[in-house]
Amino acid sequence: METQTEAPSEQRTTDFVALGEPSDWQSRGINLESAQKWGFTRSTLNGDPVRLFNYRNAAQQLVWQKIRFAGKDFRSKGLKEDMCLYGMWLWRDGGKKIVITEGELDAISVSQMQGHKWPVVSIPNGCDGAARALKKNLAWLENYEEIILMFDQDDAGQKATAECCQIGFTPGKLKVATLPLKDANAMLMEGRIKETIDAIWGAKVYRPDGIVGVSDIMGDLMKPVEWGLKWCIEELTQHTYGRRMGEVYGFGAGTGIGKTDFLMQQIAFDITDLQMNVGAIFLEQKPVETAKRVAGKLAGRMFHVPDAGWTEEELVRAATELDGKLFFYDNFGQTDWDIVKGHVRYMAVTLGLKLIYIDHLTAMADTGDERGSLEQIMKEMAGLANELGIIIHFVSHLTTPDGKPHEEGGRVMIRHFKGSRAIGFWSFFMFGLERDQQNEDPIIATTTVFRILKDRYTGRSTGKTINLGFDAETGRLFVREDDPFAEKTGFVDETAADDSLPF
Repeated sequence: METQTEAPSEQRTTDFVALGEPSDWQSRGINLESAQKWGFTRSTLNGDPVRLFNYRNAAQQLVWQKIRFAGKDFRSKGLKEDMCLYGMWLWRDGGKKIVITEGELDAISVSQMQGHKWPVVSIPNGCDGAARALKKNLAWLENYEEIILMFDQDDAGQKATAECCQIGFTPGKLKVATLPLKDANAMLMEGRIKETIDAIWGAKVYRPDGIVGVSDIMGDLMKPVEWGLKWCIEELTQHTYGRRMGEVYGFGAGTGIGKTDFLMQQIAFDITDLQMNVGAIFLEQKPVETAKRVAGKLAGRMFHVPDAGWTEEELVRAATELDGKLFFYDNFGQTDWDIVKGHVRYMAVTLGLKLIYIDHLTAMADTGDERGSLEQIMKEMAGLANELGIIIHFVSHLTTPDGKPHEEGGRVMIRHFKGSRAIGFWSFFMFGLERDQQNEDPIIATTTVFRILKDRYTGRSTGKTINLGFDAETGRLFVREDDPFAEKTGFVDETAADDSLPF
């Protein structure tokens, strides 16, 4: 379809332009037989030569004219309510298939290329009014077994195709034909008739975005099932089969239990053992402190503690190892999710980071509607991870439990997470950290129970626990080989996830 310089101006009148005579159009490949079939004529208007696309109703009465002047200037005459699809009057009401083009010349071209055997129509006012025109004539089009859209291959034509696919055709009936050139008339002028016919018969059934069949995913389906990225704790990797791109992982713990220590150690592991760069968005911790803590995990020194026996040279050496590998969100106290979301996208797209850590989720919640805002944040966070192919690890604050506080070893449950329903729905794994930091036994007081609360991947690890000790000299967590709870208190851990939400 040739581009129009302006939309046809309509005149509400039946004072039509004299029809003139059917005329071929050699430069556009249209022969006289086609002009006669379609009532495509040449005439004059106010002394100017014009070509007429004459629209008729089922009774063959002229109801609308599209008038083309030299220089692609279009006008129209007739009543808009009488306007139909161009060519409707030429075909019976129903049949095997019908092709719909974007412009009148395209319709005549397709008809000519297939010997005027199969029904073809076009929309009357270009791609902007395509969906409206098809909706108006939906009942008539539905009489055909196959409805094939063959719009222009440019952006406007493809946008119109997408819009027309949404107007309510019977599922499986609508098909989309693709051409190698801009439109059907261009194919005719190039003599590429067979390719056009093949495009009609090879048109693909329209399927909305997001709907795929097995054949569409067969390549991915046959790829070997691989382990995900390792955790810094080997036992956790074994339980979860690692971490996978596009997923989000939630951590919850009481104040001072050790979740920050765990995240710092995991970040250090990602950078050194996995050789991957990391983005750290810690909303209540300055980048300097985060950098010192991560550097400390690398060096086995507690750089954030002033009298922990480290030297400036050790700090410089460890911090230098992080340069160009660890990136921060340096805007302490600015906790708006829309801003944070933009920084996550920048880290992923511009910096190429695949591992993002956010501490903490609750800081971004709207105090006026904490639950509703957390639901929206979790939905968008999960969508962002999937879209960008990244892993997002996030921390959530917990509500005060009934009974023993989390700071005294109270068990973490899914329902304790603020916004637990949304977190449980969108998270692939949820983890709880528990420690009785006031216990008289120093071993128990420094042992963190790392509990897997939710496992969407296999479900097998839900309820599993790992006991983590803390080396005060190196500042690193380690897996305890003994069970201080069973040995010293007779405590038997319950592994059943009795409050797991039905996700």
